[in-house]
Amino acid sequence: MLRDFFSKKKRYASIPSQEAKQDVPEGLMQKCPKCQKIFYRKELNRNMSVCPHCDHHHRITAYERIEYTFDEGSFTEWDKHMISNNPLNFPEYEGKLEKDRVKSDLNEAVVTGKAKISGMDVAVAVMDARFRMGSMGSVVGEKITNAIEKARKEKVPFIIFTASGGARMQEGVLSLMQMGKTSVALQRLHADGGLFISVMTHPTTGGVSASFASLGDYNFAEPGALIGFAGRRIIEQTIREKLPEDFQTAEFLLEHGQLDRVVHRHEMKNTLETVLSIHVAGGEEE
Repeated sequence: MLRDFFSKKKRYASIPSQEAKQDVPEGLMQKCPKCQKIFYRKELNRNMSVCPHCDHHHRITAYERIEYTFDEGSFTEWDKHMISNNPLNFPEYEGKLEKDRVKSDLNEAVVTGKAKISGMDVAVAVMDARFRMGSMGSVVGEKITNAIEKARKEKVPFIIFTASGGARMQEGVLSLMQMGKTSVALQRLHADGGLFISVMTHPTTGGVSASFASLGDYNFAEPGALIGFAGRRIIEQTIREKLPEDFQTAEFLLEHGQLDRVVHRHEMKNTLETVLSIHVAGGEEE
């Protein structure tokens, strides 16, 4: 009947076939863990991995950090060949190290080298949380110490970007020794009049936060970065008090005098350039 011809038909959403799902390239979209909005990964990459909606700073790789921060083509890597062994014969440690090497395309949790910011030479260390959560073992400590020593000998500033879960438990006391080792190297740099800039990114915790990460002549951090020694739950259980919601964030530390500045990723290179130009100019005048 005519009435039936013009009646509205119910429309049902069709379920995509498995073949259709496979046509969508993997990794095309990204979801922000803070605001939960979804956007193209290319859009995120163009924005230095900062959420275009809520300004959340996503984690980035060590080489992305180098690309965003230093002059193009100026980075020369040091100690890339160094890899960890298993000094304590910790079960399955070698396999986990190899798995992380494949996953991250890194030999260890830190990349070190020499670079330039607006033509000014600097020694750099950039930690990468993809490798054993950026944990500090013997090789991480050795690479950072070597970079500090080279900065001291070449009389250039030292900059580190930290991202770490703390000391590496599989290496026990050998890992904890790196706290003192790196701190002593920084003291020698300081005694020789060298400049050290520490930039703490998410997360910077445990033995890393309790040693070299907090010893900068300038201590900066990215917005929202988790920075602290012990975990929130452990502290609350110890002191039997509820901690503030923003406890151990970069903003909380800035408010309580433990940071000099919280620096947006888009402003990081300009901020470092300003600090370096003041010190380089001051050194030349002397």
